[in-house]
Amino acid sequence: MVLAAALLATGNRRARRAAWRGLGAMAAASTAANVLGKGLAGRRRPDVDVPVLRRPRRAPRTTSFPSGHAASAAAFAVGAAVEMPELCAPGIALAAAVGASRVVTGVHYPSDVLAGTAIGAAAGLATFRWWPRRPPRPAAAIRLPRQAPVSAAGEGLALVVNTAAGTASARLVRRLAADLPEATIIETGAGQDLTAPLRLAATGARILGAAGGDGTVSAAAAVALETGLPLLVIPAGTFNHFAADLGVESARDALAALRDGEAAAVDVGLTGDRPFVNTSSTGVYVDLVNARRPLEEVLGKRLAEVVALIGVLRHSQPHELVLDGRRRRLWLYFAGNCRYEPQGMAPAYRPDLADGWLDIRVVEATVLARSRLVAAVLTGTLARSRVYRSWPARSVDVRAVHGQPIWLSADGEVASAESGFVHAKHPRALVVYRKADR
Repeated sequence: MVLAAALLATGNRRARRAAWRGLGAMAAASTAANVLGKGLAGRRRPDVDVPVLRRPRRAPRTTSFPSGHAASAAAFAVGAAVEMPELCAPGIALAAAVGASRVVTGVHYPSDVLAGTAIGAAAGLATFRWWPRRPPRPAAAIRLPRQAPVSAAGEGLALVVNTAAGTASARLVRRLAADLPEATIIETGAGQDLTAPLRLAATGARILGAAGGDGTVSAAAAVALETGLPLLVIPAGTFNHFAADLGVESARDALAALRDGEAAAVDVGLTGDRPFVNTSSTGVYVDLVNARRPLEEVLGKRLAEVVALIGVLRHSQPHELVLDGRRRRLWLYFAGNCRYEPQGMAPAYRPDLADGWLDIRVVEATVLARSRLVAAVLTGTLARSRVYRSWPARSVDVRAVHGQPIWLSADGEVASAESGFVHAKHPRALVVYRKADR
């Protein structure tokens, strides 16, 4: 847990994923070893006499087979190394030391440690079933026939920094000001409408930049399309899904692309006339965003999302919608800008940012749909669940059955809509800076 906290504190996206995958694998391995394994085996602890200095302070009271410590250590090592291969050697060394210590102190047989290690390694690899690993390379996009404007010191760049975003800070603003002395930097705060400062920034600029989360980037993308300016994305939110698919993991990556003039053209989705760069949805996700917001300042965004999800699943009601003329009763309607992977699980990443498709996914409101959905997610069988449907589309006409306004979310921000709208692709591509795709 200390190692996970250290990885999370780095702020590096890969390190954070390594921490969460390691903790998830450890929780599964600990449950399998300490609850299932020990309960079934019932093996007594070794009856050996070890020197006092090698004995643990408290003798374990549980049964011996398998070793829970070895299982947890191996699980964390494998889970973390899956996301960061550079952690493989130190992880194996640390897990081996934990396993050896259980034999040296006389509290386990070697076979207990080997079995625990096998359980832990299996748990680390099993995380792929619930959380697919993001490919190490960025999503594909359309290479430009010529370079985008090059700006070594921020010449011609107007950059809006949303200081209310997840990882934005005064330190980030100072760093950007130092790295881009010629740029015009505009700071915005919590609750401020971003459209006006973005349009103001675009006036007279050659490049529009946005530092913030996916909601900030979405607002900037809309203005960039209006003005025909290329967009510089600096990830400074909590999740930064769009930046991750671009391969822009940090401000350093974004500034390197800006100085090299490396950019690509990507698709932008439309909900009616409102652009979105990641996803747009209605149903329980909108309820989740509304329930999460009051909890974020107290619990943080990730924990608030978990707490809010529990309440939403208990109290939300399904929605009556008409999709392309077909009436459907749904818990969730989801539209992704380009095809998301994996197909049979929760959407995690996009292999292509310019494929021309919308990724449509729905959760039908059938008998025990919520329970069946949760069970399918936990067992990794969502693709075969009868309450879950997905298909690609060029456009989808969405209408409310009774003409009421449809509340929808676009890139994590909630906004009301008319009684109907069309999900489609913007006729113009968005030019966005990204690292060179070799």
